[in-house]
Amino acid sequence: MKTSFVSSYATQTSMRLIVKQAQAEIQQLQTEVVTGRHADIGVALGGQTSNAVRLHRDFEQFSTIQDTNSLVENRLSSAQAALEQSSTSALDLLETLIIAKDATDDGLRSVAVLEISDSLRAFTDAGNLTANGEHLFAGIDTDTKPLVDYFEPGNAAKTAFDNAFSTYFGFTQTSAATSTITAAQMTDFLNNTVEPMFTGTDWTTNWSSASDTNITSRIAREELVQTSVNANGDGFRNVAFAATISIEMMNIGLGEEAQAVLVDKAIDAAGQGVSAVDDDRTRLGISQARLEKANNLLQVQADLTKIHVSEMEEVDIYEASTRVNALMAQIETSYSITSRLQQLNLIDYLR
Repeated sequence: MKTSFVSSYATQTSMRLIVKQAQAEIQQLQTEVVTGRHADIGVALGGQTSNAVRLHRDFEQFSTIQDTNSLVENRLSSAQAALEQSSTSALDLLETLIIAKDATDDGLRSVAVLEISDSLRAFTDAGNLTANGEHLFAGIDTDTKPLVDYFEPGNAAKTAFDNAFSTYFGFTQTSAATSTITAAQMTDFLNNTVEPMFTGTDWTTNWSSASDTNITSRIAREELVQTSVNANGDGFRNVAFAATISIEMMNIGLGEEAQAVLVDKAIDAAGQGVSAVDDDRTRLGISQARLEKANNLLQVQADLTKIHVSEMEEVDIYEASTRVNALMAQIETSYSITSRLQQLNLIDYLR
């Protein structure tokens, strides 16, 4: 029989290596138990690591778009609320004009002018509303207040109208000569002098500082939607036109025929304004519907991506915990063996 000798030092060294390896594995397993993922994704997945990275990138993109969509949803909701207020103010203006159409008493006309003025103020306030510090109807120039306050002293819109009136008729609105204005003159003045001030470039000079370019938002990877309307739209122009000509000329002593031309024109413009504002509400409503569908799809995509990532990266926590316990037992055994080896003494066997 052949006998082999093993050094106690070599045995102790081997035990230390076993303990060191076990401790390193325990640290890795404890990380996996806490995170639920492989401690080293590259080692665990090998050639599949690039797929995991791509899935993580996709998931982050979905999450980022969802976060952005929350801001978009808030802007759309705020704009819808403001447009609802604008529509209400425009309807109030229209109703006042219809009621005042047959008014011949100066007192009733004065009351109508006051009510129309209140409607214009409310309409302007709605058009200048902000959300998160951004003006809702300024187009892409969100830091600019879009609509001028017509009742602010010295504003450009009022000055422009007064100048247009005096230039066309040769006298001001306070002159007694207003009673001589004919229906034909009123028609020509409204159609060819005043209306172009609201439909043409004078609008952006005297009334609006908004950009014609609306905000466009990416609500999905390959989907863009318009998420704002601006104060240069037909709704704002027509309501302002109807209110202005009513405030400035409804109670200045016009003759019956000229008065009828004025009120009919104002009613027609106010009606178009209400329709245009509601059209804006519809457009934003369509954007809201598309946003909701996009959010639902993004959530599905994010959930599926998360499932795929989990399948690739997650570990069996129960198995990892069991392995930790086994390694701890192995370390304890190694410590025990090492302790006994250290107690061995050749002198004890030579006695």
